[in-house]
Amino acid sequence: MLYYAYQFQDDLLGPIREFAARSLKLADAWGVRAGTFMPPQFAAALEMISRYKLSHTRPPFHIESVRSGNAEARVTEEVTLGLPFGNLLHFKKDSDAPQPKVLIVAPLSGHFSTLLAGTVRTMLADHDVYITDWINARDVPLSAGRFGVDDYISYIVRFIEAIGPGTHLLAVCQPCVQTLVAAAVMADEQHPLTPRSMTLMAGPIDPRESPTSVNELAVKKSLSWFESSVIAQVPGRFPGAGRRVYPGFVQLTAFMSMNLERHKELKCDWGRSSHPDHVASADGTSCDLRHFSSLPVLFTRNSQSLSRSSKFNNAVHDGIPIQPEVDLSGDRAHSVPSAWRAVIAP
Repeated sequence: MLYYAYQFQDDLLGPIREFAARSLKLADAWGVRAGTFMPPQFAAALEMISRYKLSHTRPPFHIESVRSGNAEARVTEEVTLGLPFGNLLHFKKDSDAPQPKVLIVAPLSGHFSTLLAGTVRTMLADHDVYITDWINARDVPLSAGRFGVDDYISYIVRFIEAIGPGTHLLAVCQPCVQTLVAAAVMADEQHPLTPRSMTLMAGPIDPRESPTSVNELAVKKSLSWFESSVIAQVPGRFPGAGRRVYPGFVQLTAFMSMNLERHKELKCDWGRSSHPDHVASADGTSCDLRHFSSLPVLFTRNSQSLSRSSKFNNAVHDGIPIQPEVDLSGDRAHSVPSAWRAVIAP
């Protein structure tokens, strides 16, 4: 009933959001939005009410060109490989200069891959960039099957195969574990397309080291508690009706509650900002709030794909034990005991 309760509340608030949005449009048409008839704070309040919802459509990357070498290169987005739960998106440049191919594995953890648009733009200057563009599970019919950890790993392997030889991996946060397992599986099988290198950023490789509140919660609660408390079925109005998912609105609530005061400050700053889409972040840069309110629904599978033991060495993929120590040096990667280890808290 969790998802149905959320959808019912969202439907009730729909007319209020629509009224706020229409009021802003009228204010813009009459030229009074920034004047004395509508103070900026009031306009910001209407804007906030109109956005009090979760968008299930990925916003654009807004990367039309980048500076590459000594020239400006036009960038077009192409789907290299389309799969039910995610696409391999290629940022193709109109340049013939050979550059290293890199696959950015975006998190599947409550926001769209566009949150990494800045990373993509930076990498495009010197690399041929691909990214995992995950699809909202709410819109994936049950006929497409399940998507669990094993499937996640298989998708990464298929994406690497679609890109071709010499691929470099860059995983950010949540997919670090799956990326490591995918590279380990390909290395162990001496796959000819094994990645040339692998970079894991802020991922929970070994949650025993530097445990956070997230790690502590995972240890304190049982799998059955998580299944009964945060897993819900997609309502009948959507293509993925009946699919068991981890809803994005649950993830957003958990995400904001971890640093509630900071989010309050951001909202206040946003209300005072001259540009309603951007606010100053802690380091002085700007962040686009639409990426945080646009949440794809996360999903689960009934079977337990990874061992719940605190030791990552007990992980399995398709029933095969995984050796996480991987040497990615040379043209062909291979498994080497105790040769490589990463320890980063999420």
